[in-house]
Amino acid sequence: MKKRLSHGDKVYYIFSYALVCCLVLIVLYPMVYVVSASFSTAAMVTSGKVWLLPVKPTFHNYSMVLQYKSVYIGYRNTFLYTFCGTLINIIFTLLCAYPLSRKDLFGRGFFTFLFTFTMIFSGGMIPSYILMRNLRLINTVWAMMLPGAISVTNMIVTRTYFQFSIPGELLEASKLDGCSDAQYFFRVALPLSHSVIAVIALFYAVGHWNAYFNAFLYLSKQSLYPLQLFLREILVQNTFNSGMITDPDLAEALVGLQEVLKYAIIVLSTAPLMCFYPFAQKHFVKGVMIGSLKG
Repeated sequence: MKKRLSHGDKVYYIFSYALVCCLVLIVLYPMVYVVSASFSTAAMVTSGKVWLLPVKPTFHNYSMVLQYKSVYIGYRNTFLYTFCGTLINIIFTLLCAYPLSRKDLFGRGFFTFLFTFTMIFSGGMIPSYILMRNLRLINTVWAMMLPGAISVTNMIVTRTYFQFSIPGELLEASKLDGCSDAQYFFRVALPLSHSVIAVIALFYAVGHWNAYFNAFLYLSKQSLYPLQLFLREILVQNTFNSGMITDPDLAEALVGLQEVLKYAIIVLSTAPLMCFYPFAQKHFVKGVMIGSLKG
């Protein structure tokens, strides 16, 4: 039977739906505008005629950005850093989270304290650079993958999943069947942890894809630059001081060119992650609630 709603419930639902619609528009409109502006001509963008859909659609903005060979090098390096770095992150996180989820681990509280201590205190930028230099990781691909090989936050989320989402009776039953700890981890715990692995993989992948500061500090070879540094260079190279140009039409055109290139660069840098997210969404919705009640 369909439940009849009271007057107060109807008002509440109307207010909730209106609020949700407003929030969706607030989040969705900037994304639509950026995509529309990236496909519009510079004159239409600077004149303010683009507000929802592309005006005089063109691929000229993307063709200009893609003329830079460095963009392809950046994509190659960023995909390498993201894939290999995320793989390293997941391996270290799982190997750390599972032992800490076991109540029979000796010194479990002490090791947990050591990890959480690093969330509050760190050596800082200069000591980190000196450490990277002494380890001879400057201007190597490892400088983009090994620092921050494990996120304590993601480790705690994964530990909470192992501790509260996988019944302890499975471990006891596995031991009765002669299963070792390593066999239990690889054959039982990991197959039941697809949701949390998908969540932390998405978090790590987004972090590697958007990595900019570490590359700015540790890399000076352009052949190792990630996409973000190359896109920054493109914006810098197309930055013009309109006050130094006597022709007002030329100054306006150059400023407009800079604006549309900015929108095209935003789309190029975010499109791969936007395409990847739908495949991890079903796991993300389930795994993001891990630890919300316990842990």
